[in-house]
Amino acid sequence: MSQERRGTYWDAGHNWALILAGGEGTRLQSLTRMASGIAVPKQFCSLGHSGSLLHDAVTRASLVTSPERITVAVSEHHRRWWQSLDLRIPARNLISQPSNRGTTHGILLPLLRILHWDPEASLLVLPSDHYVSNELVLAASLREAMSDVIRTPEGILLLGMTADEADPELGYIVAESAADVSAVREFIEKPDAATARELIARGGVWNSFIFAANGQSLLRRFEQSCPDLVDEMRHIVASVPASAQMPRLAEVYARSPTIDFSRDILQRSIDLLRVLRVPACGWSDLGTPHRVIETVQRMKAQASALASGHADPSAFLNLAGRTPAMYATW
Repeated sequence: MSQERRGTYWDAGHNWALILAGGEGTRLQSLTRMASGIAVPKQFCSLGHSGSLLHDAVTRASLVTSPERITVAVSEHHRRWWQSLDLRIPARNLISQPSNRGTTHGILLPLLRILHWDPEASLLVLPSDHYVSNELVLAASLREAMSDVIRTPEGILLLGMTADEADPELGYIVAESAADVSAVREFIEKPDAATARELIARGGVWNSFIFAANGQSLLRRFEQSCPDLVDEMRHIVASVPASAQMPRLAEVYARSPTIDFSRDILQRSIDLLRVLRVPACGWSDLGTPHRVIETVQRMKAQASALASGHADPSAFLNLAGRTPAMYATW
């Protein structure tokens, strides 16, 4: 890789990636349940290849920063799934939460850790459970997003995907203009199907929940929305030795309500939002069995590797380093 490229986005010095891997994946338990009856969170499953969806997300993040600045937010009760994974990132960058209290906590705790290490950080936030058929197209948009945040550090830049159906399980973004990057006119999280159709008719795109932001600017938005939570967690991160933080964090999480970042923060922050339209890249959030099956069918049509089993929906259950036959099929 050339020195010029490294100085642009690959090793810009303050580019960080945060991968969210603490979700339960409850809607996909019919596909991810093992013979023992235990359902595997989908981020630790695979679509028929050797690595998990979480491994795919780490690879995606490596296109905008170095492994030393890739962090992964996990849940302590998923330790059986993540503790043996080789993600090729520093051990301190695997940030375990005492429990799952929603995406706000899942972003805030790693954000505070990152800013403690690097006060000038810019962040790319990525879910760990997405499928993308054309990673090169998405990679170009990820790099554009990080460059845009460096130029315009205020606000939150969302990556929007072309909506090809009125799916009430996704969020929708309506831009102010047809420009590739635009201010946001409307942001609606999980509308009903009729409203989703109206939003698409007005040019609405899906909220991928991939976004970029300046770290300090993002923290200020948290301070406005949940100041007490920020104060408690910031004190623990800054003042308590890392080895002693988990019990203190568990106390905070235990008395905290679940806070959804899209619904409770983004939807109430329209003035801070901008959207970057991502060209068609074969994106899916794999949020429902229906979308998993659609994705597998797309892989069947596009991939020459059909003979290896990529078209079988039960392949979603395959875990990196495990034998598929050990698990029940869908």
